[in-house]
Amino acid sequence: MTSKTWNPLRLDVAAFARDGGYFEGSWPAQALTRFAQGAPECPAEEWSPVQWSVTGEERVVTGGAAQWWLRLQVRAQTQQTCQRCLSPVAVPLEIDRWTQFVRDEAEAAALDAEQEEDVLVASRNFDCKEWLEDELLLALPIVPMHERCPSPVALKDAPPEAALEPPEKHPFAVLAALKRKSGTGSA
Repeated sequence: MTSKTWNPLRLDVAAFARDGGYFEGSWPAQALTRFAQGAPECPAEEWSPVQWSVTGEERVVTGGAAQWWLRLQVRAQTQQTCQRCLSPVAVPLEIDRWTQFVRDEAEAAALDAEQEEDVLVASRNFDCKEWLEDELLLALPIVPMHERCPSPVALKDAPPEAALEPPEKHPFAVLAALKRKSGTGSA
């Protein structure tokens, strides 16, 4: 590792990987504008800062060009809206991912089809903040929910529980009942 100072907003990926570069830091959640759009009742200004680190590595391949890899590690917590009770739910996120960087789009497309790891095109002005935010968005749950909601879920305009009929035991029992009522049953 070198003592060179790297800029995470304008990173030369190839040089960073060749040097075995490393940096870490934190950003306020509200600085990641797309990520900060969580539960409206709990604004991002109240969330913990997003902690992150990036490590570069150049991997030697026998008979081929060296590969550039970056490891992104992130710890964050967001507030999302629980899809069951509609109140805020804390969603902790941890990311630890290696990504391969290549020289051009054609190489990225070819490798992306062959391997599980992500493949991106290297740049001399790579924005790690944007990359980190993309990874955070991909890590969000599709349907955020509490393990157990803090208060019972109230259904608007729902009949009282006593008025609810128990479900039929057989999925076609309702159709059979309708058939009997109309008198079109077969003998």
